[in-house]
Amino acid sequence: MTRFLDDGRLELDTNPVENAIRPVCLTRKNALFAGHEVGAENWALLSSVVATCRLNDVNPVAYLAETLDAIINGHPQSQIEELMPWRFRKTSSPNP
Repeated sequence: MTRFLDDGRLELDTNPVENAIRPVCLTRKNALFAGHEVGAENWALLSSVVATCRLNDVNPVAYLAETLDAIINGHPQSQIEELMPWRFRKTSSPNP
């Protein structure tokens, strides 16, 4: 309470923080029911990809569809950096 009184810019309410961590807690709880260690690893991998897409303001469904299509069509493994979510818009958007 003393920090709040010393600096009025601090939020007294913890709702923004609780709302920010709620999806992480729910995902962790849901991953407990993956059924198998490999299933849990796959869940964690997919969760990580979706979270990275969201952090980079990329539609996860569009990203996964285009990336899987590129892999199926023989995208070279040595050029994997081109398929990262932070490069998605640059490679998929038309040049002006």
